[in-house]
Amino acid sequence: MPFFHDQGRASLRRMYLEAWRKHRESLPVEPVEDQIIRVVSLHPEYAQLLESEPAALDREYTPEQGQTNPFLHMGLHLAIREQVATDRPAGIAVVHRSLAARLGDVHEAEHAMIERLGEALWNAQRAGLPPDEAQYLESLRRLL
Repeated sequence: MPFFHDQGRASLRRMYLEAWRKHRESLPVEPVEDQIIRVVSLHPEYAQLLESEPAALDREYTPEQGQTNPFLHMGLHLAIREQVATDRPAGIAVVHRSLAARLGDVHEAEHAMIERLGEALWNAQRAGLPPDEAQYLESLRRLL
């Protein structure tokens, strides 16, 4: 079961804020906080949000607003990294390496993969089923 599976939105968001606070104050961090810090560091546009505490916890992000939910975006980065580290679905690590080599940038490879992960999660939610790993992996391979 994923680390974040049973946490509510506010609790998850607090984890991002706390990790970033520790980073700014040069305090020791837990491994998951280090992962969060690495993702935030790739997205400096999110740092100010994470420093705005109450506003960051309560803000709604909807497609109608035309804004990306930064917490969802960062969470998808973390999900891709976990999938690659565990090679689940089997073969995703090879796809990640190949895509990063083709694009010349690991971060851009993650962004391309995030699009496909988002689609897989949306389709699964809409169908009321777990994500189809084979279909998801095939969609990632088409990026190559």
